[in-house]
Amino acid sequence: MASLTNPFSGLVERKLTKEELIQAIRVDIVGELEAIFVYDAHVQATDDPFAKKVLSDIRDEEKAHIGELMTLLRHLDPEEADHFAEGEEEVREMMEQLKIESPKKDSNTSSTTVGSLL
Repeated sequence: MASLTNPFSGLVERKLTKEELIQAIRVDIVGELEAIFVYDAHVQATDDPFAKKVLSDIRDEEKAHIGELMTLLRHLDPEEADHFAEGEEEVREMMEQLKIESPKKDSNTSSTTVGSLL
Protein backbone atom coordinates (compact mmCIF):
# COMPACT_ATOMS: atom_id res chain seq x y z
CA MET A 1 0.00 0.00 0.00
CA ALA A 2 1.28 3.46 -0.83
CA SER A 3 2.58 5.75 1.86
CA LEU A 4 0.39 8.82 1.73
CA THR A 5 3.15 10.93 3.25
CA ASN A 6 5.37 10.28 0.24
CA PRO A 7 3.74 11.39 -3.05
CA PHE A 8 6.41 9.49 -5.03
CA SER A 9 5.97 6.13 -3.34
CA GLY A 10 3.85 4.76 -6.19
CA LEU A 11 6.34 5.66 -8.91
CA VAL A 12 8.69 3.05 -10.31
CA GLU A 13 12.09 3.77 -11.82
CA ARG A 14 11.58 1.31 -14.66
CA LYS A 15 8.88 -0.61 -16.49
CA LEU A 16 7.59 -3.71 -14.71
CA THR A 17 8.30 -7.14 -16.07
CA LYS A 18 5.26 -9.26 -16.87
CA GLU A 19 5.81 -11.26 -13.68
CA GLU A 20 6.08 -8.09 -11.60
CA LEU A 21 2.91 -6.72 -13.20
CA ILE A 22 1.07 -9.94 -12.33
CA GLN A 23 2.20 -9.56 -8.72
CA ALA A 24 1.17 -5.88 -8.74
CA ILE A 25 -2.31 -6.81 -10.02
CA ARG A 26 -2.65 -9.32 -7.16
CA VAL A 27 -1.75 -6.54 -4.70
CA ASP A 28 -4.32 -4.29 -6.40
CA ILE A 29 -6.98 -6.99 -5.91
CA VAL A 30 -6.08 -7.20 -2.22
CA GLY A 31 -6.47 -3.42 -1.99
CA GLU A 32 -9.90 -3.56 -3.60
CA LEU A 33 -10.99 -6.35 -1.21
CA GLU A 34 -9.77 -4.29 1.72
CA ALA A 35 -11.68 -1.25 0.46
CA ILE A 36 -14.87 -3.34 0.15
CA PHE A 37 -14.42 -4.52 3.73
CA VAL A 38 -13.91 -0.98 5.04
CA TYR A 39 -16.80 0.61 3.09
CA ASP A 40 -19.12 -2.21 4.11
CA ALA A 41 -18.12 -1.74 7.75
CA HIS A 42 -19.02 1.94 7.42
CA VAL A 43 -22.40 1.04 5.90
CA GLN A 44 -23.10 -1.28 8.83
CA ALA A 45 -21.93 1.32 11.35
CA THR A 46 -24.40 4.06 10.42
CA ASP A 47 -28.15 4.52 10.37
CA ASP A 48 -27.95 7.53 8.04
CA PRO A 49 -29.76 6.40 4.85
CA PHE A 50 -27.91 8.83 2.58
CA ALA A 51 -24.50 7.80 3.94
CA LYS A 52 -25.49 4.13 3.52
CA LYS A 53 -26.48 4.76 -0.11
CA VAL A 54 -23.28 6.61 -1.03
CA LEU A 55 -20.97 4.19 0.79
CA SER A 56 -22.78 1.18 -0.68
CA ASP A 57 -22.37 2.62 -4.17
CA ILE A 58 -18.65 3.18 -3.61
CA ARG A 59 -18.28 -0.35 -2.17
CA ASP A 60 -19.99 -1.83 -5.21
CA GLU A 61 -17.71 0.12 -7.55
CA GLU A 62 -14.76 -1.55 -5.80
CA LYS A 63 -16.39 -4.91 -6.56
CA ALA A 64 -16.50 -3.96 -10.23
CA HIS A 65 -12.81 -3.08 -10.05
CA ILE A 66 -12.10 -6.62 -8.86
CA GLY A 67 -13.85 -7.95 -11.95
CA GLU A 68 -11.72 -5.71 -14.14
CA LEU A 69 -8.52 -6.71 -12.38
CA MET A 70 -9.40 -10.41 -12.49
CA THR A 71 -10.01 -10.12 -16.24
CA LEU A 72 -6.63 -8.44 -16.65
CA LEU A 73 -4.97 -11.10 -14.49
CA ARG A 74 -6.58 -13.82 -16.61
CA HIS A 75 -5.18 -12.17 -19.72
CA LEU A 76 -1.70 -11.85 -18.24
CA ASP A 77 -1.61 -15.33 -16.66
CA PRO A 78 -4.01 -17.79 -18.32
CA GLU A 79 -2.60 -20.66 -16.24
CA GLU A 80 -3.67 -18.90 -13.04
CA ALA A 81 -7.12 -18.41 -14.54
CA ASP A 82 -7.29 -22.18 -15.08
CA HIS A 83 -6.70 -22.65 -11.35
CA PHE A 84 -9.53 -20.21 -10.56
CA ALA A 85 -11.86 -22.12 -12.88
CA GLU A 86 -10.81 -25.41 -11.30
CA GLY A 87 -11.62 -24.07 -7.84
CA GLU A 88 -14.98 -22.78 -9.02
CA GLU A 89 -15.82 -26.20 -10.47
CA GLU A 90 -14.85 -27.93 -7.21
CA VAL A 91 -17.26 -25.73 -5.26
CA ARG A 92 -20.04 -26.31 -7.81
CA GLU A 93 -19.55 -30.08 -7.40
CA MET A 94 -19.79 -29.73 -3.61
CA MET A 95 -22.97 -27.71 -4.02
CA GLU A 96 -24.44 -30.43 -6.23
CA GLN A 97 -23.52 -33.12 -3.69
CA LEU A 98 -25.25 -31.11 -0.95
CA LYS A 99 -28.16 -30.29 -3.27
CA ILE A 100 -27.53 -26.56 -2.93
CA GLU A 101 -28.77 -24.47 -5.85
CA SER A 102 -26.73 -21.58 -7.14
CA PRO A 103 -28.36 -18.24 -6.29
CA LYS A 104 -30.55 -16.93 -9.08
CA LYS A 105 -29.64 -13.56 -10.56
CA ASP A 106 -32.27 -10.85 -10.38
CA SER A 107 -33.49 -10.07 -13.90
CA ASN A 108 -32.72 -6.39 -13.25
CA THR A 109 -29.01 -7.05 -12.67
CA SER A 110 -26.19 -7.93 -15.00
CA SER A 111 -25.53 -11.62 -15.59
CA THR A 112 -21.77 -11.02 -15.58
CA THR A 113 -19.93 -12.13 -12.46
CA VAL A 114 -16.28 -12.39 -11.56
CA GLY A 115 -16.59 -16.12 -12.19
CA SER A 116 -18.14 -15.63 -15.59
CA LEU A 117 -15.32 -13.27 -16.53
CA LEU A 118 -12.93 -16.17 -16.03
